Amino acid sequence: MEKMDSQHQHIESANASQGTESGKQCDLYVEDRIAHLSEVHRHYILAKHGTLDLEPIPDMSDADPYNWPQWRSAFESISEDLDVSMQQTSYLVSLVIVVLGGAPLFWRPLCNRYGRRPIFLISLICSLVGNIGCAKSRSYTAMGLCRAITAFFISPAAAIGSATVAETFFRKDRARCMGAWTVMVTLGVPAAPFLFGFVALRVGYRWIYYILAIVNAIQFVLYFFFGSESLYVRRNVPSDNVIAAKQSLFKFRRIDPAPLKLWDFFQPLSYVIKPCVTIPAVAYAMIFLWGSVALTIEISQIYPAKFNLDTQQVGLQFLGIIIGSVIGEQIGGFISDRWMLMRQKRTGEPSPPEYRLWLSYIGHALTICGIVVFAIEIRDSGGAWSITPVIGAAIAAGGNQIVTTVDITYAVDCYCEDAASVGVFITFVRQLWGFTGPFWFPAMFEVVGWAGGAGIAIALMVGVGVIPTILVQWRGAGWR
Repeated sequence: MEKMDSQHQHIESANASQGTESGKQCDLYVEDRIAHLSEVHRHYILAKHGTLDLEPIPDMSDADPYNWPQWRSAFESISEDLDVSMQQTSYLVSLVIVVLGGAPLFWRPLCNRYGRRPIFLISLICSLVGNIGCAKSRSYTAMGLCRAITAFFISPAAAIGSATVAETFFRKDRARCMGAWTVMVTLGVPAAPFLFGFVALRVGYRWIYYILAIVNAIQFVLYFFFGSESLYVRRNVPSDNVIAAKQSLFKFRRIDPAPLKLWDFFQPLSYVIKPCVTIPAVAYAMIFLWGSVALTIEISQIYPAKFNLDTQQVGLQFLGIIIGSVIGEQIGGFISDRWMLMRQKRTGEPSPPEYRLWLSYIGHALTICGIVVFAIEIRDSGGAWSITPVIGAAIAAGGNQIVTTVDITYAVDCYCEDAASVGVFITFVRQLWGFTGPFWFPAMFEVVGWAGGAGIAIALMVGVGVIPTILVQWRGAGWR
């Protein structure tokens, strides 16, 4: 028995010795490979991973899966899950942008005939179904269809909100209340990666859709019991009957008896010939393109590869855009209303809508400065993360929000009686421009560099945003 134990211990000792020698040989092999790496290869690995202590040593190629950033691994899982290419997966985003821009043309006539409330309720319950469909989809076709359905039904909230504000609040409070709506639209872009980057990394991307469905359900219940109809037809006929607002909560009826015509579905596009809507819409769309869409695209694509951040860490970078947007709204909303009231008290006459546009120049200047800071700091970062590009993004986001609230409020002030159509037209222009950006942003920065890209951004924002705004402020009163 003792002899067998002795042999067993000898075998264990030999195995341990062989394991130690094998480990040493592996370490020596890795050290030998590191020693023979070229200086360029060393810098490449350090830039990608921050260390040379890797096994195996990856090639100096972005095609090597070991060099893929963590965000791509998450995005790759979506394409693998649906069995499609990465390029095809990106089309799911483009599909939503296009539908959000065009669908409000369908909803506006129905909102004007049957009211805002039933359309919003239909929007929420059908969006809930669409989000559950996205979470359950196991094929690319099913996912695309469900995302299109969700975008189609959620679009009224993004387009008809301006009409609801105009119908609910007096002109003296319009910018502040319009800003509360516009800032929610603006924050939707950066808030998504900020919140759901954590969700995608921890529990998988499908839970994003489940959470959105839960939010839709909560919204539906709250709006059903507490949201009143804002569309009201004033007939200027004296009446002693006082109708309680609560009666409208459980009674659905046609509000405007005017017949529905085919032209009603395209009427918002007629504002393309009205400069007091077209110019602020185009100026706002350009600022939104750079102060929101471009920042979102570039942070999502550049930060993982350049600074080796995972999905959750990339999402945290959007906190700067969120904070900047909230701060900018104080100027575009509350201060904008005070600005108009001060002039009215000074002159004794109602302030013309064009007077509000003075504040938009602050937004244009901040967006331009923020984009320059973001681009130059990214260029000079050298692969080391710092907060300065995020500060630039926050400055640009603040400017974007000022222009958003001021320009939309101005357009609604000019045609308050048709605020729904104005909102639909502005949304259409914004989504159209936002759809094109992702196709040329990355290529532009790659060809002309960060400084050159910032120069192009300045030229576009000044040429399409600042100069046309000066023109409408000068001639707007005669064009209305």
